[in-house]
Amino acid sequence: MTQQQAKDALISVLQEIQKRQGLACPPLDGASVPPEVLPKFESTVWPVAITLVGRKLGVDIPKDVHIFGGEGHTPLKSIDESAALICKRALSKQPKQQAA
Repeated sequence: MTQQQAKDALISVLQEIQKRQGLACPPLDGASVPPEVLPKFESTVWPVAITLVGRKLGVDIPKDVHIFGGEGHTPLKSIDESAALICKRALSKQPKQQAA
């Protein structure tokens, strides 16, 4: 998985969530900070978004990875920062091959 693939998945999922809620979605790019630019994109919605991104990419994103930031008063993350974190911390869903 590349950072661009993670970014594309994030943007797609964020747009889908806004649409499903009947809310506007401004144009999103790597510098966008979702909780700041998306109406009603609050921490209660983040776990759903993380799960959907993981499914779209075929990876597991551990529950302790806060891709949107804000945990423990840390700064909120941009889409580019979130994509980089996903690439760094996501776990492949493919079974590991055992050495012969």
